[in-house]
Amino acid sequence: MRIVSGSLRGRRFCPPDNFSARPTTDFAKENLFNVLANFIDFDSIKVLDLFSGTGSITYEFVSRGCTDITSVEMNFKHQQFIAKTIKEFNISQYARSIKADAFKFAQSTSEKYDLIFADPPFDLETAAQLPDIVISRQLLKEGGIMILEHSGAGKYNAHPNFQQTRSYGKVNFTFFSYN
Repeated sequence: MRIVSGSLRGRRFCPPDNFSARPTTDFAKENLFNVLANFIDFDSIKVLDLFSGTGSITYEFVSRGCTDITSVEMNFKHQQFIAKTIKEFNISQYARSIKADAFKFAQSTSEKYDLIFADPPFDLETAAQLPDIVISRQLLKEGGIMILEHSGAGKYNAHPNFQQTRSYGKVNFTFFSYN
């Protein structure tokens, strides 16, 4: 796997073969970040990366100048890999990795974020609850954005905070806002 753009562009990281995470494809990541670059100043936002998996999204945010990222991953091996990669890339001053259940973290944190990215397993039935949890707990700052990565099976356009969905192959990103 590699970082697709920014100061860490081209840096590779190799999760062990026994990883059960489904990493966001380079094609989908590149397109997502191209969209975000049109309306986000990366070096001034606070980001929460839920269901971090390999940490790929966290590294992409740092690579583009983000200096405050919290990566939350429940799987011990995955979280340890993320923490190790953060250290190897020398980005500990910008990103931190926490081993926690994403739902419990979202229910208990008092932090507010400019952007929350969530990439739960595509077959996780409770994933549809995430936008409601984020909005009801007021985890987004005024004008903040939540992005939920999901399969084509998820439809969120009836959600009151729905903004748009972008599709890249089998990967979909649905944007929610807090106004």
